Amino acid sequence: MTASSSSQASPTDPPNKAIIDPFDARSLQVQPVSYIDNDPPTEFFYRPRTLTVLSAMIFGLVYVAIYHEEDDKQLNTSTNIKFGSMAGVGFFLLFAMLQFRDGPFIRPHPAFWRIVLGLGVLYQMFLVFLLFQDKFDARLFLRAIDPTLGRPLPERSYAENCDLTYENVKNQIDIFVIYHATGWYAKAVVLRDYWFCWILSVMFEVMEYSLQHQLNNFAECWWDHWILDVLICNWVGLYFGMKTCEYFEMKGYSWRGIKQIPSSKGKVKRIVQQFTPHHWTKFEWGTTKSFKNYVAVLGLLFLFLQAELNSFYLKYLLWVPPEHPINTYRALLLFMCSIPGTREAYQYLTDKNCKRFGPQAWLTIANIMTESVICYKFGRGEFPNPAPNEVVIFWSVLITSLVGYAIWQFGIPALKKRRRSKNSAKKEE
Repeated sequence: MTASSSSQASPTDPPNKAIIDPFDARSLQVQPVSYIDNDPPTEFFYRPRTLTVLSAMIFGLVYVAIYHEEDDKQLNTSTNIKFGSMAGVGFFLLFAMLQFRDGPFIRPHPAFWRIVLGLGVLYQMFLVFLLFQDKFDARLFLRAIDPTLGRPLPERSYAENCDLTYENVKNQIDIFVIYHATGWYAKAVVLRDYWFCWILSVMFEVMEYSLQHQLNNFAECWWDHWILDVLICNWVGLYFGMKTCEYFEMKGYSWRGIKQIPSSKGKVKRIVQQFTPHHWTKFEWGTTKSFKNYVAVLGLLFLFLQAELNSFYLKYLLWVPPEHPINTYRALLLFMCSIPGTREAYQYLTDKNCKRFGPQAWLTIANIMTESVICYKFGRGEFPNPAPNEVVIFWSVLITSLVGYAIWQFGIPALKKRRRSKNSAKKEE
């Protein structure tokens, strides 16, 4: 999915070759990237069309200004606001597609990932707007978008009838089991590390135990936590997700032009390959390699857990039913943003030549943390029950252990190394 050094354009490239605008020297890529090599059927899609699109957009706006007025009498104010809002969003995404800088991915097309970045910006703007409302106005605002929203949700508990019987397990299985497994498949594709994903899987169940005094749907039977969730849904999703990563990691990539492929079957296969990674980067997070890696992995773990928790708290506080499509849209958006975002974060962590945090990583963190701030603001007064003592003790021990390990693994060796350096300097004097 990332642009490789072999695909970088050389100074001798012909001037008519399709070139995507390069990053500046502070970003992930330094050289301009040539994505098409003598392949006229696809080269068309990689040539800049900014003036053509601008002309078409202006023509469309003129058409609306002239002919849309005749239909205004049949439309009410609410409909006009919705159409105007969608048109504004469309304009912004069009600008993002044409003018935003490229990210680390070039498949299926760099413009696709620019649109993803644009959607992330729009979502951040929406979250900031929501933050300046109170929870009652926020619910009314969502109700204005969809009349089915903005109504109190019925409470549901999963901690009843906890005997491990076939009937009880069967009653807990619904369509959300598929969503659950699919979500962990996506996390495996994003993180690309078995141990990281397993730690994340176990820690989320721990978070549910820790917060069930606030949200009733976190209260589940023990077998629901550890058998149905961790050992079945999570494991199935992680297994197939990591198998997908292994497939792309070992796969040989050939990117001949469509015109250069003789058979029709080969041409169809090449078209399908356009929607697969250009090449694959295996993530090796190296948690114990350095203090920087240690902090980065803990930070990434925190962000993924926080994104998961935000979905539950936002649904509860804003009265959004679990089955409402807006939850799926949010999950898809965060997934699409986290793919390049995690890649940019990994590049920043491991590449000494990368001096700038990528825009998609920056924006994804902003999305997650703004959601968290909204949950904190709207949650004041909603959760009067204090945390149980065993929860406080557990997290105190865990945080102390993490800090203690960092001191033992990185702090003490660094002090010893510094002391040896000082002693060596004194002896030389």
